[in-house]
Amino acid sequence: MRFMVIVKATKESEAGKMPSTELLTAMGKYNEELVKAGIMLAGDGLHPSSKGARVRFTGAKRTVIDGPFAETKELIAGFWIWQVRSLDEAIEWVKRCPNPMESESEIEIRQIFEAEDFGEAFTPELREQEERLIAETEKLRKG
Repeated sequence: MRFMVIVKATKESEAGKMPSTELLTAMGKYNEELVKAGIMLAGDGLHPSSKGARVRFTGAKRTVIDGPFAETKELIAGFWIWQVRSLDEAIEWVKRCPNPMESESEIEIRQIFEAEDFGEAFTPELREQEERLIAETEKLRKG
């Protein structure tokens, strides 16, 4: 099972406050544990929403909304993608994580859909397309 592990933004992260050397060191050690355990597929921090944008869809209309965005509790400051056996295993790993912020913070864990989750709607043609796109993406990533 793959999970996205989402580090929620705080007022400090949205203000662009960078983490301390101590926090970067602790997170680096934690990331090493994740890699050695073979569960970390990806992970990164995100710039504040002031450097981002949203695109709102209303039928065929697209509206661009420039950051920053007001509701900090709804924003993401960083993420990991993990491959683990269960939600319980992901929870156990998150509980071992250093606090990712210097103030109180929250991490959300969400399972990523797999092809089989879509049932019959995911036709053999769509499955073939998905496999081709994954192969092309891997090729691009390896350069």
